[in-house]
Amino acid sequence: MKKLSARRRHPLAALVVLLLALACTGGLYTAFAPADEAQAGTTAQSLAIDEGKKLYAVGCASCHGTGGQGTTDGPSLVGVGAAAVDFQVGTGRMPAQQPGAQVPKKKVIYSQAEIDQLAAFVASLGAGPTVPTEAQYNPEGADIAKGGELFRTNCAQCHNFTGKGGALTNGKYAPTLEDVDPKHIYEAMQTGPQNMPSFPDTTLTEKNKQDIIAYLDAVNSNDSESPGGLELGGLGPVSEGLFGWIFGLGGLIAVAVWVAARTAKAKKS
Repeated sequence: MKKLSARRRHPLAALVVLLLALACTGGLYTAFAPADEAQAGTTAQSLAIDEGKKLYAVGCASCHGTGGQGTTDGPSLVGVGAAAVDFQVGTGRMPAQQPGAQVPKKKVIYSQAEIDQLAAFVASLGAGPTVPTEAQYNPEGADIAKGGELFRTNCAQCHNFTGKGGALTNGKYAPTLEDVDPKHIYEAMQTGPQNMPSFPDTTLTEKNKQDIIAYLDAVNSNDSESPGGLELGGLGPVSEGLFGWIFGLGGLIAVAVWVAARTAKAKKS
Protein backbone atom coordinates (compact mmCIF):
# COMPACT_ATOMS: atom_id res chain seq x y z
CA MET A 1 0.00 0.00 0.00
CA LYS A 2 2.85 2.40 0.76
CA LYS A 3 4.44 1.75 -2.64
CA LEU A 4 1.17 2.44 -4.45
CA SER A 5 0.72 5.65 -2.52
CA ALA A 6 4.24 6.76 -3.38
CA ARG A 7 3.61 6.24 -7.07
CA ARG A 8 0.34 8.14 -7.07
CA ARG A 9 0.71 11.48 -8.98
CA HIS A 10 0.12 14.77 -7.31
CA PRO A 11 -3.16 16.45 -8.42
CA LEU A 12 -1.20 19.47 -9.77
CA ALA A 13 1.24 17.37 -11.79
CA ALA A 14 -0.84 17.57 -14.97
CA LEU A 15 -1.02 21.34 -14.65
CA VAL A 16 2.75 21.56 -14.23
CA VAL A 17 3.29 19.41 -17.32
CA LEU A 18 0.92 21.62 -19.32
CA LEU A 19 2.71 24.79 -18.23
CA LEU A 20 6.07 23.28 -19.13
CA ALA A 21 4.75 22.34 -22.57
CA LEU A 22 3.49 25.87 -23.15
CA ALA A 23 6.80 27.31 -21.99
CA CYS A 24 8.69 25.04 -24.35
CA THR A 25 6.38 26.00 -27.22
CA GLY A 26 6.91 29.69 -26.46
CA GLY A 27 10.63 29.15 -26.23
CA LEU A 28 10.67 27.41 -29.57
CA TYR A 29 8.68 30.24 -31.12
CA THR A 30 11.02 32.79 -29.63
CA ALA A 31 13.99 30.86 -30.95
CA PHE A 32 12.75 30.25 -34.47
CA ALA A 33 10.10 32.90 -35.33
CA PRO A 34 12.43 35.91 -35.40
CA ALA A 35 14.79 34.00 -37.67
CA ASP A 36 11.90 33.22 -40.00
CA GLU A 37 10.76 36.84 -39.96
CA ALA A 38 14.28 38.09 -40.59
CA GLN A 39 14.67 35.65 -43.46
CA ALA A 40 11.36 36.84 -44.94
CA GLY A 41 12.49 40.47 -44.63
CA THR A 42 15.81 39.66 -46.30
CA THR A 43 14.01 37.87 -49.11
CA ALA A 44 11.66 40.82 -49.69
CA GLN A 45 14.62 43.22 -49.71
CA SER A 46 16.45 41.03 -52.22
CA LEU A 47 13.41 40.96 -54.47
CA ALA A 48 13.11 44.77 -54.26
CA ILE A 49 16.78 45.12 -55.19
CA ASP A 50 16.38 42.75 -58.15
CA GLU A 51 13.33 44.61 -59.45
CA GLY A 52 15.06 47.94 -58.88
CA LYS A 53 18.07 46.73 -60.86
CA LYS A 54 15.81 45.97 -63.82
CA LEU A 55 14.22 49.43 -63.66
CA TYR A 56 17.64 51.00 -63.30
CA ALA A 57 18.99 49.22 -66.38
CA VAL A 58 16.16 50.65 -68.49
CA GLY A 59 15.85 54.20 -67.13
CA CYS A 60 19.14 55.15 -65.47
CA ALA A 61 22.12 53.10 -66.65
CA SER A 62 22.66 55.07 -69.87
CA CYS A 63 23.71 58.13 -67.83
CA HIS A 64 24.87 56.71 -64.49
CA GLY A 65 26.58 53.53 -65.74
CA THR A 66 25.49 49.92 -65.44
CA GLY A 67 26.91 49.65 -61.94
CA GLY A 68 26.08 53.18 -60.81
CA GLN A 69 29.71 54.22 -61.20
CA GLY A 70 28.78 57.32 -63.21
CA THR A 71 29.64 58.50 -66.71
CA THR A 72 30.33 61.79 -68.46
CA ASP A 73 26.54 62.27 -68.62
CA GLY A 74 25.74 61.53 -64.99
CA PRO A 75 27.42 61.36 -61.57
CA SER A 76 28.18 58.22 -59.59
CA LEU A 77 25.33 56.91 -57.45
CA VAL A 78 27.52 54.87 -55.12
CA GLY A 79 26.81 56.08 -51.59
CA VAL A 80 24.06 58.59 -52.43
CA GLY A 81 21.55 56.47 -50.53
CA ALA A 82 17.86 55.69 -50.89
CA ALA A 83 16.83 59.22 -49.85
CA ALA A 84 18.51 60.76 -52.90
CA VAL A 85 16.65 58.40 -55.23
CA ASP A 86 13.32 59.00 -53.50
CA PHE A 87 13.82 62.76 -53.88
CA GLN A 88 15.12 62.88 -57.44
CA VAL A 89 12.72 60.32 -58.91
CA GLY A 90 9.83 61.25 -56.61
CA THR A 91 9.91 64.85 -57.85
CA GLY A 92 10.26 63.87 -61.51
CA ARG A 93 13.74 65.35 -61.83
CA MET A 94 15.03 61.91 -62.74
CA PRO A 95 15.21 60.44 -65.27
CA ALA A 96 16.41 63.73 -66.77
CA GLN A 97 15.36 64.62 -70.29
CA GLN A 98 18.84 65.96 -70.99
CA PRO A 99 21.91 66.99 -68.99
CA GLY A 100 22.10 70.66 -68.07
CA ALA A 101 22.98 73.22 -65.45
CA GLN A 102 19.68 72.59 -63.68
CA VAL A 103 17.31 69.64 -63.88
CA PRO A 104 13.76 70.95 -63.38
CA LYS A 105 10.94 69.35 -61.47
CA LYS A 106 8.48 67.61 -63.78
CA LYS A 107 5.79 64.93 -63.89
CA VAL A 108 6.68 61.75 -62.02
CA ILE A 109 6.75 58.71 -64.31
CA TYR A 110 7.33 55.96 -61.73
CA SER A 111 4.92 54.66 -59.10
CA GLN A 112 5.97 54.87 -55.46
CA ALA A 113 6.50 51.10 -55.40
CA GLU A 114 8.89 51.38 -58.34
CA ILE A 115 10.68 54.32 -56.71
CA ASP A 116 11.14 52.19 -53.58
CA GLN A 117 12.64 49.41 -55.70
CA LEU A 118 15.02 51.80 -57.45
CA ALA A 119 16.00 53.23 -54.06
CA ALA A 120 16.66 49.74 -52.72
CA PHE A 121 18.97 48.93 -55.62
CA VAL A 122 20.92 52.20 -55.39
CA ALA A 123 21.20 51.81 -51.61
CA SER A 124 22.75 48.37 -52.19
CA LEU A 125 25.61 50.04 -54.11
CA GLY A 126 26.86 51.84 -51.02
CA ALA A 127 25.65 53.17 -47.68
CA GLY A 128 23.95 56.57 -47.74
CA PRO A 129 21.03 58.56 -46.26
CA THR A 130 17.87 56.50 -45.85
CA VAL A 131 14.33 57.57 -46.71
CA PRO A 132 12.97 59.39 -43.63
CA THR A 133 9.93 58.18 -41.75
CA GLU A 134 6.83 60.32 -41.34
CA ALA A 135 7.74 60.88 -37.70
CA GLN A 136 10.98 62.52 -38.85
CA TYR A 137 9.51 65.04 -41.31
CA ASN A 138 6.06 65.64 -39.81
CA PRO A 139 6.02 69.36 -38.82
CA GLU A 140 3.22 68.99 -36.27
CA GLY A 141 4.30 70.53 -32.98
CA ALA A 142 7.51 71.98 -34.42
CA ASP A 143 8.82 75.46 -33.55
CA ILE A 144 7.88 77.71 -36.51
CA ALA A 145 9.81 80.73 -35.18
CA LYS A 146 12.97 78.66 -34.73
CA GLY A 147 12.44 77.21 -38.21
CA GLY A 148 12.27 80.73 -39.66
CA GLU A 149 15.51 81.65 -37.93
CA LEU A 150 17.25 78.53 -39.23
CA PHE A 151 15.87 79.03 -42.74
CA ARG A 152 17.02 82.65 -42.94
CA THR A 153 20.47 81.62 -41.72
CA ASN A 154 21.02 78.58 -43.94
CA CYS A 155 18.62 78.72 -46.89
CA ALA A 156 17.38 82.25 -47.66
CA GLN A 157 20.52 83.21 -49.57
CA CYS A 158 19.35 80.98 -52.42
CA HIS A 159 15.68 80.20 -51.84
CA ASN A 160 14.54 83.68 -50.79
CA PHE A 161 13.21 84.58 -47.32
CA THR A 162 9.96 82.68 -47.80
CA GLY A 163 11.19 79.95 -50.13
CA LYS A 164 10.01 81.54 -53.37
CA GLY A 165 13.24 80.54 -55.10
CA GLY A 166 15.90 82.62 -56.78
CA ALA A 167 18.44 82.85 -59.58
CA LEU A 168 21.98 81.54 -59.23
CA THR A 169 24.90 81.60 -61.66
CA ASN A 170 25.41 80.04 -65.11
CA GLY A 171 21.78 79.11 -65.70
CA LYS A 172 21.28 77.52 -62.28
CA TYR A 173 18.55 78.48 -59.83
CA ALA A 174 17.13 77.61 -56.44
CA PRO A 175 13.61 76.25 -57.03
CA THR A 176 10.53 77.48 -55.26
CA LEU A 177 9.56 75.53 -52.14
CA GLU A 178 5.88 76.32 -52.40
CA ASP A 179 3.80 73.27 -51.49
CA VAL A 180 6.74 70.85 -51.77
CA ASP A 181 6.10 67.55 -49.97
CA PRO A 182 7.63 67.72 -46.46
CA LYS A 183 9.36 64.39 -47.08
CA HIS A 184 11.10 65.80 -50.15
CA ILE A 185 12.19 68.92 -48.25
CA TYR A 186 13.69 66.70 -45.55
CA GLU A 187 15.42 64.53 -48.17
CA ALA A 188 16.81 67.60 -49.94
CA MET A 189 18.38 68.77 -46.68
CA GLN A 190 19.79 65.29 -46.12
CA THR A 191 21.25 64.75 -49.57
CA GLY A 192 21.98 68.20 -51.05
CA PRO A 193 20.60 67.73 -54.57
CA GLN A 194 22.22 69.50 -57.53
CA ASN A 195 23.58 72.90 -56.40
CA MET A 196 22.33 72.65 -52.82
CA PRO A 197 24.71 71.75 -49.96
CA SER A 198 23.74 68.86 -47.72
CA PHE A 199 22.71 69.38 -44.10
CA PRO A 200 23.28 66.10 -42.22
CA ASP A 201 22.14 65.67 -38.63
CA THR A 202 25.52 66.89 -37.44
CA THR A 203 24.74 70.26 -39.07
CA LEU A 204 20.96 70.47 -38.76
CA THR A 205 19.40 68.02 -36.33
CA GLU A 206 16.20 66.14 -37.06
CA LYS A 207 14.34 68.65 -34.88
CA ASN A 208 15.91 71.56 -36.80
CA LYS A 209 14.71 70.08 -40.08
CA GLN A 210 11.19 69.69 -38.70
CA ASP A 211 11.23 73.33 -37.58
CA ILE A 212 12.27 74.50 -41.07
CA ILE A 213 9.54 72.39 -42.69
CA ALA A 214 6.98 73.87 -40.28
CA TYR A 215 8.14 77.41 -41.15
CA LEU A 216 7.81 76.78 -44.89
CA ASP A 217 4.39 75.26 -44.37
CA ALA A 218 3.33 78.38 -42.45
CA VAL A 219 4.61 81.01 -44.88
CA ASN A 220 4.74 79.34 -48.27
CA SER A 221 1.82 77.02 -48.88
CA ASN A 222 -1.47 77.46 -50.69
CA ASP A 223 -3.14 77.96 -47.30
CA SER A 224 -0.81 80.82 -46.31
CA GLU A 225 -2.24 84.34 -46.15
CA SER A 226 -0.42 87.59 -46.93
CA PRO A 227 -1.94 90.31 -44.70
CA GLY A 228 -0.02 92.97 -46.62
CA GLY A 229 -1.65 92.08 -49.92
CA LEU A 230 0.56 91.76 -53.00
CA GLU A 231 3.82 90.27 -51.73
CA LEU A 232 5.97 90.81 -54.87
CA GLY A 233 7.62 87.41 -54.60
CA GLY A 234 8.32 87.73 -50.90
CA LEU A 235 11.48 89.73 -51.49
CA GLY A 236 11.12 91.61 -48.23
CA PRO A 237 10.28 95.16 -47.03
CA VAL A 238 13.31 96.87 -48.63
CA SER A 239 12.57 95.75 -52.18
CA GLU A 240 8.83 96.19 -51.75
CA GLY A 241 9.35 99.66 -50.28
CA LEU A 242 11.66 100.55 -53.17
CA PHE A 243 9.02 99.34 -55.61
CA GLY A 244 6.39 101.51 -53.93
CA TRP A 245 8.74 104.50 -53.82
CA ILE A 246 9.74 104.33 -57.49
CA PHE A 247 6.30 103.66 -58.92
CA GLY A 248 4.50 105.85 -56.37
CA LEU A 249 6.82 108.81 -56.89
CA GLY A 250 6.86 108.19 -60.64
CA GLY A 251 3.08 108.23 -60.67
CA LEU A 252 2.97 111.50 -58.73
CA ILE A 253 5.46 113.10 -61.13
CA ALA A 254 3.41 111.92 -64.11
CA VAL A 255 0.25 113.40 -62.59
CA ALA A 256 2.03 116.70 -61.84
CA VAL A 257 3.31 116.96 -65.42
CA TRP A 258 -0.15 116.20 -66.78
CA VAL A 259 -1.76 118.85 -64.55
CA ALA A 260 0.87 121.42 -65.48
CA ALA A 261 0.40 120.72 -69.17
CA ARG A 262 -3.37 121.03 -68.91
CA THR A 263 -3.04 124.26 -66.91
CA ALA A 264 -0.68 125.83 -69.48
CA LYS A 265 -2.94 124.80 -72.30
CA ALA A 266 -5.95 126.30 -70.53
CA LYS A 267 -4.16 129.61 -70.04
CA LYS A 268 -3.21 129.86 -73.72
CA SER A 269 -6.77 129.26 -74.80
